[in-house]
Amino acid sequence: MTNKPLKLVTIVGARPQLIKAAPVSNAIQRHNSKNPNRLIYEILIHTGQHYHYEMSQVFFDELRLKAPDYYLGVGSGTHGYQTGEMLKRIEEVLIKEEPDLVLVYGDTNSTLAGALAASKLGIAVAHVEAGLRSFNRKMPEEINRVLTDHISDLLFCPTPKAVENLQREGITKGVYLVGDVMYDAALQYSKLAGQKSRILGQLGLKPKQYALATIHRAENVDHPERIKSILTGLKAIAQSGLPVVLPLHPRTRKQLETLRLSTNGLYVIKPVSYLDMLVLEKNARVIITDSGGVQKEAFFFRIPCVTLREETEWVETVESGWNVLVGCDPIRILNAALETRLGVNPPWFYGDGQAAKNIVSVILNIFK
Repeated sequence: MTNKPLKLVTIVGARPQLIKAAPVSNAIQRHNSKNPNRLIYEILIHTGQHYHYEMSQVFFDELRLKAPDYYLGVGSGTHGYQTGEMLKRIEEVLIKEEPDLVLVYGDTNSTLAGALAASKLGIAVAHVEAGLRSFNRKMPEEINRVLTDHISDLLFCPTPKAVENLQREGITKGVYLVGDVMYDAALQYSKLAGQKSRILGQLGLKPKQYALATIHRAENVDHPERIKSILTGLKAIAQSGLPVVLPLHPRTRKQLETLRLSTNGLYVIKPVSYLDMLVLEKNARVIITDSGGVQKEAFFFRIPCVTLREETEWVETVESGWNVLVGCDPIRILNAALETRLGVNPPWFYGDGQAAKNIVSVILNIFK
């Protein structure tokens, strides 16, 4: 007679969470194929935080993730509205499904809502990417990280620094250093990206002859002076002779239209799929971004990174000299982007590409 399956609910809502969840879901499937008497039954909830096809569905297609068992369709809104609606709708699913464990990823409103809903129902919470800190409480993501960590039962840390951050806050129980699931994903999908993506040819780009830029964070996009300064810096890079490719986030596009800001001089394209993004990252001369995930992917591929923030949760990349924080100052953006860091050989922080396997092993051990 087989044992009762372990029921696990995975909660995602934004593009980076799909990328992080894919290696863990794959690891669960590999475990199930080898252990029919000790199955993990995964239920996938998509909150609908990213509701554009380019920002969500295309990633399910490329990462070969199963379709969500529940799509909540929350969509955009203020942080309070979004988090509240997610909390209410996630709770309804959890009451119905009665899982053993809820797995949340990263630092979005979906992360916090999922953790709160589970915690209030007495369901164990596991947080992937636990322990990250930018130490800027003005950032909604920082609040989501801190609160989620303090109500989680299992805290899966990507780096030793993340473990240290939790220890400083008095969190030592249930903490596991497992490595970075985004590195797992980069390893698993970069080869496939090289085989399938045609993005360089479609855009007429040659390797190491362009800069890649992304802008989406509220701290930049929602402040007219900051977004104007960032555009000035990006245009200065393009005027120096290095084309700047800018896949434009829907939220950023809307703000630029509202402010009537021109992107003339930049190579603006629609949001790209994960595989296309990997190819664009691997072949860029420099990456300019305010995304935490893109900072890491730049580090994985050894592409110099310029971060459009005053601080980052990925402090290791800055301390190693591979990532430069420039805020929104156009001169700092220009100088950092044109500076070469070819002589820098940073140490490695992100595990051996087995983070997902480690996470599944810990979960199985805890829920004997």
